[in-house]
Amino acid sequence: MRNKVTVFLKYVKNGNFDLFVEEMDRSNLVENIIIISDKNIKCKLGIISSNSIIDSKTIKKIAEITKTDFALIQIDGNNIIPGQNFIERFVTIARSTSAGLLYSDYYGLKNNKTVLQQTIEYQKGSIRDDFDFGSFVLIEVSALKNAAANLSDYKFAAFYSLRLAISRHHLIFRIPECLYTKQECSENNAEKSQFSYVDPKNRVAQIEMQQVATEHLKKIDAYLKPNFQKVIFDDNGFNNEASVIIPVKNRAKTITAAVNSALNQKTKFSFNVIIIDNHSTDGTTELLKEISLKDNRVLHIIPKGKYLKIGGCWNEGISNKSCGRFSCQLDSDDLYKNETTLQKIINKFYDEKCAMVIGSYQLTDFSLDEIPPGIIDHKEWTIENGRNNALRINGLGAPRAFYTPLIRSIKFPDVSYGEDYAVALAVSRNYNIGRIYEPIYICRRWDGNTDSTLTVEQQNKNNFYKDKIRTIEICTRQKMNL
Repeated sequence: MRNKVTVFLKYVKNGNFDLFVEEMDRSNLVENIIIISDKNIKCKLGIISSNSIIDSKTIKKIAEITKTDFALIQIDGNNIIPGQNFIERFVTIARSTSAGLLYSDYYGLKNNKTVLQQTIEYQKGSIRDDFDFGSFVLIEVSALKNAAANLSDYKFAAFYSLRLAISRHHLIFRIPECLYTKQECSENNAEKSQFSYVDPKNRVAQIEMQQVATEHLKKIDAYLKPNFQKVIFDDNGFNNEASVIIPVKNRAKTITAAVNSALNQKTKFSFNVIIIDNHSTDGTTELLKEISLKDNRVLHIIPKGKYLKIGGCWNEGISNKSCGRFSCQLDSDDLYKNETTLQKIINKFYDEKCAMVIGSYQLTDFSLDEIPPGIIDHKEWTIENGRNNALRINGLGAPRAFYTPLIRSIKFPDVSYGEDYAVALAVSRNYNIGRIYEPIYICRRWDGNTDSTLTVEQQNKNNFYKDKIRTIEICTRQKMNL
């Protein structure tokens, strides 16, 4: 059955579903159409009784049923309108590339408005469990059967395990063309919520995802055993035990409160506040000049370069001769939760002899009223496996603090997204990261946040960059394991 396809569709009760089935049935390339549903439906087609594509039982059944060269699998519960030559284009490119798994761009339909939804290129570092493949993947049959044959029993992580297994032996190929249109439904949103790594309600799913990611890293020789280098906190001539580092640009509305939350810290050691004012034009500079004149603990720096990103501003702060032994983060939008935050961070460094400390934070609106999901504590972290699981998730938490001599040697990439993630992964290669699981930081969400109204293009750019960071990190760890 050369070039033939078995199509697996998730049942959605509406007219579009029937039209989609009819369209697939007319294609000369479609050998079989199988419906995935846990509902009692009357249908002449084959049915797999399941409510999801993400459990192992369903994946193995798909592999067993597929007798054609390819399986086209719908991996969410969206309403779908196929584009011109939908199946034909998938198969043609699959044959040309010999890819094990293919996915494409698509159109999104919201409020009767069609919007381009571009996906991003898959790479070695695309191992986060929420990678967006869209609604469909086409999988070559041998890649499908080989991966499914070794699939462990997962309730939530089966597709994640399947595609990572395929990626170890086959090309995963993005088709940069919109091959279909999808209209999101509430069922799909509920399914996607299972993958929120900050929600304690999803802990079981997250444990499965971590198991899959860890096994993948072991099989590609990028897994790191829990062996850490010791950190010795030398004197090194520091005049201050700690410095609070605040990069800022045009935050006149929030910067005073942020700085005051740092200055109000009660500690047993000396500290200063280093503010890198990245050429603000909204009155922030004037506010900071006034604050620095009133308190000699405040160092107000305007860098010579006018094109620095957040990472570059951090490099300015940590390289300053007045920087303390430990460099502690405070974003210009945010606040330390109370006057004990800084002391707790420094205590953690000495208690655990760690090179980096990450706390927990509370999400609030501008008025400091808590907003969902509330407390972000990253309790998924463990000393044994935290630095491996860190490659799966999109962030490690806040606030972040570093042993200054080490972070000076690593340095931040000069970007304004992912710079903190990149250095945390780099630190974790060799050193333990201390965690504080009580909220010591307030992360305020408001319209002025840089990530409050991101376009699809910007989200894709951010996700691609973090995947690139993971690619670099995996390559580095593979070399460490040689």
